[in-house]
Amino acid sequence: MNTLQRLHAEQDQSPWIDFIDRDLIASGKLAQMVRDGIRGLTSNPTIFAKAVAGGQYDELISRMLDDGRDTRDIYEAIAVADVGDAADALRSTFDESGGTDGFVSIEVEPDVAEDTERTLARARHLWTRLARPNVFIKIPATPAGVPAIERAISEGINVNVTLMFSVQVYEDVARAYIAGLRQRQERGEDVSRIASVASFFVSRVDTRVDKRLDEMGTPEARELRGKAAIANAKLAYESFAKIFGGNEFAELRDAGAHVQRCLWASTSTKNPEYRDVLYVEELIGPETVDTMPLDTIRAFLDHGRLERTLDARLDEAHADLGALEAMGISMERVTGELIEEGVAAFGESFDELIQTIDSQRKSLAPA
Repeated sequence: MNTLQRLHAEQDQSPWIDFIDRDLIASGKLAQMVRDGIRGLTSNPTIFAKAVAGGQYDELISRMLDDGRDTRDIYEAIAVADVGDAADALRSTFDESGGTDGFVSIEVEPDVAEDTERTLARARHLWTRLARPNVFIKIPATPAGVPAIERAISEGINVNVTLMFSVQVYEDVARAYIAGLRQRQERGEDVSRIASVASFFVSRVDTRVDKRLDEMGTPEARELRGKAAIANAKLAYESFAKIFGGNEFAELRDAGAHVQRCLWASTSTKNPEYRDVLYVEELIGPETVDTMPLDTIRAFLDHGRLERTLDARLDEAHADLGALEAMGISMERVTGELIEEGVAAFGESFDELIQTIDSQRKSLAPA
């Protein structure tokens, strides 16, 4: 077995790919990656925008122009077609895993991120339109998003909770998932077919904290570079173990409910001084997902080390975050800034995607 296959077989961590476009699906590359050990897929607007600009969807856009459809309709058609086809390619993984893997995600638009009702309405719409059990609807962990997550789960919609940086927010999200499941259970509805992941963003934390440590320039500050993101993720996993391994989830577990797995996102290494598979190797642990871009997958296949690290050296992780706080770097402030910036960046990426589709639409329109 290769290292991706062993990651799941030996460590119970599921490797997913953080990439989607029409060529990946139509060429058979995704099917080959599934055979090579990839067990799920995530997507984002930036990737779609590049594929649209490259002409991969010209035929679909031309067809929809003939039907008088607008830019937003075209975006949804592109996203639904690719996510649906990718979900079909991963359906065998979903079935073989008993509904724990084989998922593909599609996100609610960023312009509804601060509105619970509109977020929920879009989640319902996309879930109904895709009509597949191995689809996740991405909902950001904003103050408006968390209640939408709970309600979506209670209605039987699979949710990928995205843009999480804070351990406290993670705990709120985990409890929203449990609350949604309990509502189903109280109504006598099945809780065993609902799935969710909590996407915890990793490398961006180090990018922000390392900049502040570099500005300090002391030996003590330099010693902490590259440690904040891993320590932060380890504490989130520590909370996962307490919440889903304890009494809070016990009754639901007995009823066959799935845990809400932590998903490590943004795991490519941004700093060239660090090992290119740093965030993969340091966050290996059971009942988790790691979604990786193509380059990181290739690097991990080539020279990744397999060892359970996620719940190792927890005292060190707590000490590292304590040392950062003592230096005046508040993780609460850092993660709060990152969620605000993440939502804004998501909005910018989506706007860029819509503009790209609009430009392509205009270039293909009959003279």
